Amino acid sequence: MAKIMTAVAKLETGMRFDAQATSGYHVTLDSNEVSGGQDSGFSPMEMLLVGLAGCTGMDVLSILRKKRQDVTGYEVHVQGIRADEHPKVFVEISVEHIVTGHNIQPTAVARAIELSETRYCGASAMLGKVARITNTYRIIDALL
Repeated sequence: MAKIMTAVAKLETGMRFDAQATSGYHVTLDSNEVSGGQDSGFSPMEMLLVGLAGCTGMDVLSILRKKRQDVTGYEVHVQGIRADEHPKVFVEISVEHIVTGHNIQPTAVARAIELSETRYCGASAMLGKVARITNTYRIIDALL
């Protein structure tokens, strides 16, 4: 059965909203001052990139752990380029995975990213319908 998720965004002031999802967690959404906001929270489009970073990051980390890779640190850097015309959708998105650990195998990282991109990450699948998404990775040997 499909899982139903909900979100509610309530206006606080100006363009700032308090958003809450099914989980009960809250996040502040806002716009910049030029658009009537106070720049006091994520923009909705930033949240799409944050969602992608979290979605693929959780996938890749889970897969690397299953592959018994000794990951001691992990960062996902996402950069999006938007169209000039409305609706200003993302047209290009680059995702860089920075994996720190001991004896991390490049083939394991590459496969984990591939599985996230092609099978598991719903955010990547949806955003990939309108944007060209490229994934790269770096491996940093952890200090002993």
